Amino acid sequence: MGLFDSIRGEFIDIIEWTDDSRDTIVWRFPRHDNEIKMGAKLVVRESQTAVFVNEGRIADVFQPGTYTLQTQNMPVLSTLKGWRYGFDSPFKAEVYFVTTRQFTDMKWGTQNPVIVRDPEFGMVRLRAFGAYAARVVDPAALLRELAGTDPQFRTEEVQQYLRQLIVGKLGGALASSGVPMLDLATQQEAIGARLAGVLTQELQPVGIAVPTFVIENISLPPEVEEAIDTRSRMGIAGNLDQYTQLRAADALAAAANTPGSGVGDGMGLGLGMAAGQRMAAGLAPQPAAAAPVPPAGPPPLPVAEQWFLGVNGTQQGPYDRAALAGLVSAGTLTRTVLVWKEGMSGWLPAGQVPDVDGLFGAVPPPLPPQG
Repeated sequence: MGLFDSIRGEFIDIIEWTDDSRDTIVWRFPRHDNEIKMGAKLVVRESQTAVFVNEGRIADVFQPGTYTLQTQNMPVLSTLKGWRYGFDSPFKAEVYFVTTRQFTDMKWGTQNPVIVRDPEFGMVRLRAFGAYAARVVDPAALLRELAGTDPQFRTEEVQQYLRQLIVGKLGGALASSGVPMLDLATQQEAIGARLAGVLTQELQPVGIAVPTFVIENISLPPEVEEAIDTRSRMGIAGNLDQYTQLRAADALAAAANTPGSGVGDGMGLGLGMAAGQRMAAGLAPQPAAAAPVPPAGPPPLPVAEQWFLGVNGTQQGPYDRAALAGLVSAGTLTRTVLVWKEGMSGWLPAGQVPDVDGLFGAVPPPLPPQG
């Protein structure tokens, strides 16, 4: 290496950065021990900002454009260096390029469900996921608060912090929206816009904004989804008798696929046999009356009544008469609760069914209004 090559290698005369990645937020120009020549070219491309740092202190910030570095366009650095009279000597300073474009491939999701209070379903656990865009709006604040002296600050280093912040704000946004759970799908865009504003304000001290926040899906626990499906099927069936046949068919199919003994299997088989007997009784011709045959032994025991309750739009049961008495004592079964058993034309309040109303005899009526 010649003398002139050695001298030329000691100075930097072009400072620029061509970003070949998609996830770099901050990149430090590799100056090493070289000095920047006064009059060097600084090239700041669109979606970039150049920040000069002198001995740990942020000096001048350059927006997109091409600059010839002189004391006139580096007022802060000139003051820190003590160049009062335009002294054109080489200098040492750290140069950080900050990407100001939007990073749109940022994902978020709730690791644990968020509990909200719904006006129709009570307390509900919700999970959600989606995407958002982030961009740097204050490069100096970003360097001071997050990036520091990191020579290559990437999105993965700030993404976990942003995800935690999003999940922390999501529950409050859903709870304060006042939107019922069944209508959340129609309000996801409005809730996302509200969250974008809240997150941008929260991230202002670190120089980051969230211009776009998208909620892709809000999901419910499986048991809640099953209850919603059951209610939908009841609405489609319309007729209680048809719905009972549908439930009996479902129970019969479940019992066939899951062999073994148990209460659920017995209920499924019982309902299925009852539905089959009712269908057969309606379709088969009635045989002629035959002469009674004297029984060879004692008659079979009477079958206990099976009652069903309708509580908050959900069918419960079956219960025998002793179980109904226990529900009355516990306060679960009141005169306004809907009841039904086989042979009734429809659901009726318990107080209007004589067989059930007698169970309330030991319960005193409400006190009259006090004058």
